[in-house]
Amino acid sequence: MKHFIDINNFKKKEIDEIILLAKKIKKNPKKYSSSCKDKTLGLIFEKQSLRTRLSFNVGMQKLGGSVLELQSKDIGFDNKREKAEDVLNVLNQYIDCLMIRNNNHTQIVNLSKENILPIINGLTEYSHPCQILGDFLTIQEKFNKYKNVSIAWVGDYNNVLRSLIHLQNIYNFKLNIVVPNQIFKYYKNEFSKFENKNLRHYSDPIEGTTKSNCIMTDVWISMGEKGNNKKKYFKNFTVNEKIISKASKNVIFMHCLPAKRGQEVTSDVLDGKNSVVLMQAKNRMYIQQAILIYVLKK
Repeated sequence: MKHFIDINNFKKKEIDEIILLAKKIKKNPKKYSSSCKDKTLGLIFEKQSLRTRLSFNVGMQKLGGSVLELQSKDIGFDNKREKAEDVLNVLNQYIDCLMIRNNNHTQIVNLSKENILPIINGLTEYSHPCQILGDFLTIQEKFNKYKNVSIAWVGDYNNVLRSLIHLQNIYNFKLNIVVPNQIFKYYKNEFSKFENKNLRHYSDPIEGTTKSNCIMTDVWISMGEKGNNKKKYFKNFTVNEKIISKASKNVIFMHCLPAKRGQEVTSDVLDGKNSVVLMQAKNRMYIQQAILIYVLKK
């Protein structure tokens, strides 16, 4: 049984296979319009969602499948009435695959180990692999020689960055993570497990982004994260025209959205000619479709 939990669970060959399939679906969607015929995807959202909800809902339907959104409390998936594993066993009698977005990565990992039903990680507090694979598809479309692309991440050390680091360790592209020292110190040990000559930490946004081909950012305070005390550490970390001007001429700006305009990015950059945020959002669907076909394939 196949699951999609974290990027570092996969070999390069498997990631290449998923991305190639996404490209084929995007080029000729009609060819795949019955790939998931008679299959049902269950969606459990314990956190707000726009792009993940839309991409899985519309994507599955365009593959000929059906979608069922489930509320954790309504079906007893919150462990108050019965164990999550018992709920999963019942769901397995009705649906073929389950996507979960929650704040409990350990639960998703443990449920996948039960091998009751294919599980897809739609975002947890630890990682966001669907987002980063969609972003990698966008990068490959924008740069023919994507293996030589230099990427700079500016902002918080969060779930999206963690998945990006997992991807970097597989493809070995150049990745500068530009995170304030006051925040990075809490992740130093984790980072050291992944560190390599093409993966470096910077605390100066200009130094870390100069001549980059791709600049990525995200909100400074993640969804559901308590306390805003760390905002004070992000002074000068706003991606603005000055940062863009120091990057490569062909630089693209990426943001997984939603964005806090005027905080991690200025409106002129978010809406500007270098921005590919809507392309990112659209590509989420093609990558989700490829993931669905991958996990459902016997």
